[in-house]
Amino acid sequence: MDTEKRMQIIKSVGEEIITEQELRELLEAKQHPIAYDGFEPSGAAHLAFGVFRPLLLKDMQKAGIHFKLFIADWHAWVNNKMQGDIEKIQTVGKYFIEVWKAAGVKNVEYVWSSKIAADPEYWKKVILIAKNTTVQRATRALTVMGRKEGELKEAAQYFYPMMQTADIFQLEADICQLGLDQRRANILGREVGPKLGWWKPVVVSHHMLMGLEGAKQPEGYEENERLDAEISSKMSKSKPQTAIFVHDSKKEIAQKLNSAFCPAKIAENNPVLEYCKYLIFRKFERMKIERPAKFGGDVSFGTYHELEEAFRKGGIHPADIKAAVAGYLDKMIEPVRKYFEKGKAKKLYDFVRKQDVTR
Repeated sequence: MDTEKRMQIIKSVGEEIITEQELRELLEAKQHPIAYDGFEPSGAAHLAFGVFRPLLLKDMQKAGIHFKLFIADWHAWVNNKMQGDIEKIQTVGKYFIEVWKAAGVKNVEYVWSSKIAADPEYWKKVILIAKNTTVQRATRALTVMGRKEGELKEAAQYFYPMMQTADIFQLEADICQLGLDQRRANILGREVGPKLGWWKPVVVSHHMLMGLEGAKQPEGYEENERLDAEISSKMSKSKPQTAIFVHDSKKEIAQKLNSAFCPAKIAENNPVLEYCKYLIFRKFERMKIERPAKFGGDVSFGTYHELEEAFRKGGIHPADIKAAVAGYLDKMIEPVRKYFEKGKAKKLYDFVRKQDVTR
């Protein structure tokens, strides 16, 4: 596969790429660059984690990228996930690996933060990065924890962005392929890497899938209002009423979609339309919407643009698109849901669902 084809695949994943020219140069220099994404073990897997992320990961692999999935157990510990209980956090991390397997993720490298934390060279990197980062810059980067400045209470939390930046170089990552909410740590990595004799990683930030309630007011995660709104509106495990989980039944998925924000003729900040764009049309070649003959009968779309245009013009009723999306999401979730009905996976999920999810 030539460089331009690989570029197009990665651009379909990255909502923001810093920079495209550096990415092109990287692909020309390396057949299999290393990319990583990190995850705090913190609760049951939702649509964004268990369906959307595997789809993006598989596309990155098509472009020849070697992927490292980083299970950030120590980071979750610092961030007081699972009540700060490291053993619970690590059990949830094992559950995360089963979710990825259930979603068909293959040929990736799993790395635990607790493992790399055992290497003194890792902590040397953390200190070097901290010594080359001002307190003000570190404070701005604390939003990568999903918390605003006023919510931070422990000195340990200042380690977090330094650790996350060190992760990039300890994992030998050429590409930081995380969500837009993690861009500050990735940009910090680009700033300090060359200063410390390392490299400047390319940042390929993917879209943050919206929760069922739709867009929220920006909450102060980014200076850019558009990015801030997207981060503030993302689907969250800690708000189960606004999220679809990979363990939800067909009935539960339909009920949640039926209650989702989806105003007629409005595509902007519409989570139901967003799931069509980022999930259904990434997975399926066409999307069919079934309707009674008296309402125009069944209709099929080959592109998201065609669907959005029809919805804007009032040709598709919100109730019909909600029902169709529920059906497609159930098809995508079903293999994962079934995987957790028995054996080791079931035991892990039974443990996870009994835990209180901490934000």
